[in-house]
Amino acid sequence: MTDSILSVRNLRVVIPHRHGKLVAIDNISFHIQRGEIIGFVGESGAGKSMTGAAIIGLIDPPGYIERGEIWLDNLRIDQSVRGDAILIRGKRISMIFQDPLTSLNPLRTIGDQLMETILTHLPLSAEAARKKAIAGLEEVDIDPSRFGAYPHEFSGGMRQRVVIALALCAEPELIIADEPTTALDVSVQAQVLDLLKRLCRERGASVMLITHDMGVIAETTDRVAVLYAGRLAEIGPTQTLLSNPKHPYTRGLIASTPSVESGDIGTHLFQIRGTMPRLDALPPGCRFHPRCEQIMARCRSEQPEVAENGAACFLYEDD
Repeated sequence: MTDSILSVRNLRVVIPHRHGKLVAIDNISFHIQRGEIIGFVGESGAGKSMTGAAIIGLIDPPGYIERGEIWLDNLRIDQSVRGDAILIRGKRISMIFQDPLTSLNPLRTIGDQLMETILTHLPLSAEAARKKAIAGLEEVDIDPSRFGAYPHEFSGGMRQRVVIALALCAEPELIIADEPTTALDVSVQAQVLDLLKRLCRERGASVMLITHDMGVIAETTDRVAVLYAGRLAEIGPTQTLLSNPKHPYTRGLIASTPSVESGDIGTHLFQIRGTMPRLDALPPGCRFHPRCEQIMARCRSEQPEVAENGAACFLYEDD
């Protein structure tokens, strides 16, 4: 698509081991439009973080991209050499990690860390970089007087604001946010998400938001992709997918989310039977079929692909 900032095509990520290789990501394709916030949701082990790591070039060895293509605008980045990756990572694509305390250097002030990122990626003098770093702190509602403070002197929510400032300071086109609010309480979580949405809308940046929380997906994203065991189960506009989910796994995720409006609080919630399969014990055919309540015979042997309706499920093949 002409207005896509990122295009992932048939991505396959494998992890070699002594008995062969594990397939962590299997034939995933999607795009992210400019200025769009797209959510990636699924249980632990679905492949959400691995997809983000593949895009930004942070797959831990011995894992590697076996096949597929990743395009940033008109530049193919899945084959970038080390030098080219440094020019892309942080400058054109940045990442917000789940735990801000571990992604900040505890021995350096936040001001120093902001300035280092700015000077690495932007052609500015030290004084100009300092001014930009201070402006970045003000954007995320942190008093500039905290410029010389260390990470441990901030609360969890404030540290996450610092990490957002770091992610935005080099003016990237795409931000990968890997569960950025998991460690925060609900009120701070809402503040951080509102801040991220506002700053990205103002700058025109795109966001890939990785989360377990369907509530966060509903409040934050424009589109949503549902992953299961390294495969794409369903993808589509957020409100359409939430109001009319097609894949049985998507329906299960939504049904297991408590809702105040529907009176779910204090009642038993729906639970998807079974657990996510291990990478070394993936079932043949559709990977969700051992847990599916609408299983058909072909599901046990054939792998469904994502159809035009956005769902990878044989239930809608006639559609």
